[in-house]
Amino acid sequence: MKPFEKCPNCSGELVEKNVEKVVRGGNDAAIVMVSAEICLHCGERLYSPETVQQFEQIRFKLERREVKEFHRVGHVFQTV
Repeated sequence: MKPFEKCPNCSGELVEKNVEKVVRGGNDAAIVMVSAEICLHCGERLYSPETVQQFEQIRFKLERREVKEFHRVGHVFQTV
């Protein structure tokens, strides 16, 4: 059973989709593919507690630069 039958923000219909989530920690970021419940009306994303825990673990590793198990896929630049 899903935790929510309707979107808690707008009561829209929820569908399960695979999405990209950017997790930031320190000066670095990681892109993670995860499953989420997405509201078809407002776009709100609802993640399972296990997925949120995964985000927190990744953020922790990024902050401590423990990234040897991550794969570098490019560079990010900030404009001035």
